[in-house]
Amino acid sequence: MMDNSALEKLTEEFVQDRNKDNFVKIMEQLEKAIVYVPTMMPENLDEESKKQVAEGKAIKLPMQSKIMPCLLRKENGEQAMPIFSSNKHLSADHKSPAVLAMPFFTTVAMVMANAEKVQSIVLNPFTQNITIPKEILEVAQKRSKMPQTKTVKVTEKQFHALAHRQLAYDALPKFLYEKKKEGMEQMQREEGKLMMNLLSSIYPKEIKVPYTEDDFSFMTLNITENMQITRIDMPESNLVKGSSRRIYAIWKNDTESVDYYTIEKADEGNDIGRVNEQKKHEVIEKAPDNGAEIETIMNLASGMEQ
Repeated sequence: MMDNSALEKLTEEFVQDRNKDNFVKIMEQLEKAIVYVPTMMPENLDEESKKQVAEGKAIKLPMQSKIMPCLLRKENGEQAMPIFSSNKHLSADHKSPAVLAMPFFTTVAMVMANAEKVQSIVLNPFTQNITIPKEILEVAQKRSKMPQTKTVKVTEKQFHALAHRQLAYDALPKFLYEKKKEGMEQMQREEGKLMMNLLSSIYPKEIKVPYTEDDFSFMTLNITENMQITRIDMPESNLVKGSSRRIYAIWKNDTESVDYYTIEKADEGNDIGRVNEQKKHEVIEKAPDNGAEIETIMNLASGMEQ
């Protein structure tokens, strides 16, 4: 059964205030809508089917049925294809042989295939008279051919894991690469407070951040005159495969640059990952035991200097 209640509400609002924003809302809703279209009696119907159509009953049309919409002629001579959001907008004075329900995008395709004869679509012409010009129909036709994005629902637990990864592989490296030495110093000064601030930009208001500042452990080491490493131990909760257990943020004095490495949970043990200055994350190699991590990270960072 058709339910155009959301569309009906939007058309009523548009009639009260015919502004651009209200029109855009109508178009967005129309893209998902099934609309009523007055037509000539479809071909290849038996008498019983014709009777049912005339009575407004739903039938299944034969595959080869040709649909001829009834057009409206405007005062300037242009023709428009009428569509209706519900039966209540149909006029008793403008009866048509048949009224068919079809997706809005189908009506767009019909008009664009006959662009030399039909100049627009008019929604609810006898009551609200909302004209959709050809320029807008061209945009709608392009949108009808775009791949549809599916909405994937995640549980709160899954979201925590995703946010954990986004903090380690996106929000923090982006902050450090953009602010460089200033960012490193702010991170070392604020520690957990900075991490919580970054998380606040990831979490929606409806979901509480499951960590506190104390869940992040920081240790900064001046390895050489040119290299300073800050190790960050991430919260253990919400770790899944690919999550970062630890982060090694490196400041190099001689090149005034940041390097960013991660120790990531794997099927067996851990992997070493890296986020480069272009914010691209990649896994480099298997991680050694915890005791050899800093030495391995230092060697990787030193090797990139050569």
